[in-house]
Amino acid sequence: MIGMMLNEPPPDAGEAEMQLFALERSRAQFAWKAGGLDEAGLRRAQPPSTLTLAGLLKHLALVEELYTIDFTGRAPGPPLDAPEAATDLDWVWRSAAGDSAEYLYELWRGAVERSRAAMAEALADGGLDQPAKYRAFDDGRRPNLRRLVMDLHDEYARHVGHADLLREAIDGLVGEDPPLS
Repeated sequence: MIGMMLNEPPPDAGEAEMQLFALERSRAQFAWKAGGLDEAGLRRAQPPSTLTLAGLLKHLALVEELYTIDFTGRAPGPPLDAPEAATDLDWVWRSAAGDSAEYLYELWRGAVERSRAAMAEALADGGLDQPAKYRAFDDGRRPNLRRLVMDLHDEYARHVGHADLLREAIDGLVGEDPPLS
């Protein structure tokens, strides 16, 4: 399993702590739904869709790297550092079909770790109100970190639903949260 254990926030948690908890919960749900599969399981689609858990792992690794850039302004790590990632919007989805399960799990885990560290650093250095270091809207305004945390959580929320349906079709795994162990 590629999952993680979560500690519930205190009842009087602040905004940043609650937003990060929601994001971590969605990450844990995704990790549970995508975890423990071999290449065949990760590559299994449910036609007519071509979406796979392999593609979702690589896509979310890329998304985590995009947000790391926004939080730090630093150059991206894998898979966003691949030249194809900048020029071909479908590369992540296609290329995941040739990646090993071990590689995909490690890619996603590494991207989450870098993103988590970047968020902690940025939040300690100015909180949710500060503007993104990289991303800007067409009119030049930069979204604040609050917006970025919410957008990243929304990305996970959307894909946890996909992962839930794919995993149920693969081996019948259902449920909302990973079992406590």
